[in-house]
Amino acid sequence: MQNRTALGILSLCLGVLVFSLQDPLVKAVSGGYPVTEVMAIRAIVALPILIVIVHADVGLRALLSKRFAMLTLRAFIQFSSYTVYYLAIAALPLADAVALYFMAPLFIMALAGPYLGERVSWQTLATVLIGLVGVIVMLRPGAGLFDWAALLSLGSAFLYGFSQLMARRIGNTESSTVMAFYQNGAYLTGAIVVAAAFHLAGITHAAHPSLEFLVRPWVWPTMQDFLKMAACGFVASAGMILLSQAYRMAPANRVATFEYTGIIWSPLWGFLFFAEVPRATTALGAALIIGAGLLALGGERRRRASPALAATGDATW
Repeated sequence: MQNRTALGILSLCLGVLVFSLQDPLVKAVSGGYPVTEVMAIRAIVALPILIVIVHADVGLRALLSKRFAMLTLRAFIQFSSYTVYYLAIAALPLADAVALYFMAPLFIMALAGPYLGERVSWQTLATVLIGLVGVIVMLRPGAGLFDWAALLSLGSAFLYGFSQLMARRIGNTESSTVMAFYQNGAYLTGAIVVAAAFHLAGITHAAHPSLEFLVRPWVWPTMQDFLKMAACGFVASAGMILLSQAYRMAPANRVATFEYTGIIWSPLWGFLFFAEVPRATTALGAALIIGAGLLALGGERRRRASPALAATGDATW
């Protein structure tokens, strides 16, 4: 069990690093293409890769799962999560969008009790409140600098957290590669449906950068931009498998905190590629959110250790 948990944590850390590479790629093309086109190209590139991986891992027959409905629902929740996250990074600095997204592990810890039946202590719930304080510090209500795109990042965090709890529930029968295949299918289908809906409605422009990234009509990309979008397909294939594997192998409230390793990467990409320097309030809010997650992890470890100590007659004080 300890080995599975350690492997799950390693898979998650690698998955977070791999997925972080998508952020600068998507942000780089967000000014000239719609998010649906980016996601469709990404999904098309990832499709043959995932078919090969599924065949090698569990065989293509595993795609005809009895849990088709659950897999499909989870996949479209993931599609919604990543779509609204991409919309957020079109308008926000990467450091801001990512720091707000890191409420996801706290959402996972808070929901693990009611959804999975995993015991969640009041200390863990208290850390969620600390994380929310960090969000307020970052959003700076009343400062005249609030951008509603920040709510997109928070909404993405909630949807992502719930989808990973679903991965934990169905992981006893479904492989991470099958889950990744369903996710990719949802990205392709969802992107085409959303793009068609805006096209038929005649909506092609919006004032806000996030909405413009959503409703902008498809255009033929340059070779350089196409390669950026296509690279997201390779990144997504590896990232989806690693993250699904992480939550499949280990308890959700143990691995979730290691999502915070991503705070190393996205601000770095923002600085290197877009000359974005995180504000002091961003750093402080991120520190509160990450600190809350680390406190929650420490509390869960102590709680799990207490029964073992009691069973051996050792005192805990």
